[in-house]
Amino acid sequence: MTDTVPDLEEARESKLRQALAALPPVERRIEDGLLHETRRFRGLTREQAIRYLCHLGGTQRDAHTVTGDDWEARLSTRKVSVGPSYRLTEVEISWIG
Repeated sequence: MTDTVPDLEEARESKLRQALAALPPVERRIEDGLLHETRRFRGLTREQAIRYLCHLGGTQRDAHTVTGDDWEARLSTRKVSVGPSYRLTEVEISWIG
């Protein structure tokens, strides 16, 4: 028996949910019927995060915003200390949708 396209899509969605569950959000709430979620990622640049969001179907609106069909993501960056002498870029992504 061969896998059907919906089965493959379901498997991909399941893997994505598992990956996101491993990185819990900084904030998650529902406001005016829309999900608002914020996550932080270390060790990547804002540009890399924007490319990733564009590969998910988004369109870059400006240097800090990517929009999709039913969502919008705003990105910000900051340097965070990791130990006494090492600093990483932390990208914060706030999704609405």
